[in-house]
Amino acid sequence: MNTMSLAPSMRDPLAKRRATGLLLAIVVLWPMLVLSEFKPWLLFEPGNVKVMSGFVGGFFPPVHNGEFLRMVLQATIETLAMASAGMALAFVIAVPLGLAMTRSLSVSRIGPGPGRWRGDIGRHLARAVLTVLRAIPEVVWALVFVRALGLGPACGVLAIAITYGGMLGKVYAEILESSDTRPARALLEAGSGRLSALFYGLIPGAASELVSYTVYRWECAVRASVIMGFVGAGGLGQLMDQSMKMLNGGEAGTILLVFLMLVLLADAMSAGLRKLVA
Repeated sequence: MNTMSLAPSMRDPLAKRRATGLLLAIVVLWPMLVLSEFKPWLLFEPGNVKVMSGFVGGFFPPVHNGEFLRMVLQATIETLAMASAGMALAFVIAVPLGLAMTRSLSVSRIGPGPGRWRGDIGRHLARAVLTVLRAIPEVVWALVFVRALGLGPACGVLAIAITYGGMLGKVYAEILESSDTRPARALLEAGSGRLSALFYGLIPGAASELVSYTVYRWECAVRASVIMGFVGAGGLGQLMDQSMKMLNGGEAGTILLVFLMLVLLADAMSAGLRKLVA
């Protein structure tokens, strides 16, 4: 008797809605999978499995002689310097544009002041600039700068700065908008300036998320600097390109292990910084 009385309450009231959503998702995604020629079962065909296993097996054992490890260390330092310098410049680009796009810091939104239209135009211009900056992939920027400046990590620094400046600025503005904006609005209504409202009203509630995203983007910048090495920007990517062209899988395996350690380093930095901010 008790079981029968409890049975109706254990039913999911949103089951039909979720099933309908799942069905619609399948209907929408299926043509996309067909157009993208997504056929994962081909990976498990005997010939393809043999080719992939042979390719991956060539990465073992990793090369660990002293001369190559010194080259890897130098390329790693170059890659980290490229990513860090690029992120520093991206931060310089992103912060003013992100603040200009943040509506919760707009003084003109408090009342019908005469500068409201100027603020709206400024936000739209900042959004347009950020869109243009992040629309072009960093590899394309790297190719442009390689043509202009020649081979070297400076091309990677500029490419990361431009593309990641657009990404950081957009996400910074969205994080600040999605946090609790009431303290900032109260400060603005009391006559505070935009910077004071930012530092005392918005950042305390959004600092952890801002730090986490910035470190994540630094990790992405490290990977991007590796990819840009294939087009002549130096660092681990250029060393990886040379090893792959020479069909030296052991050297490539060593470089891949360094990539893994860099990702673990970024995770540890993110966790430590979040604890420090908290």
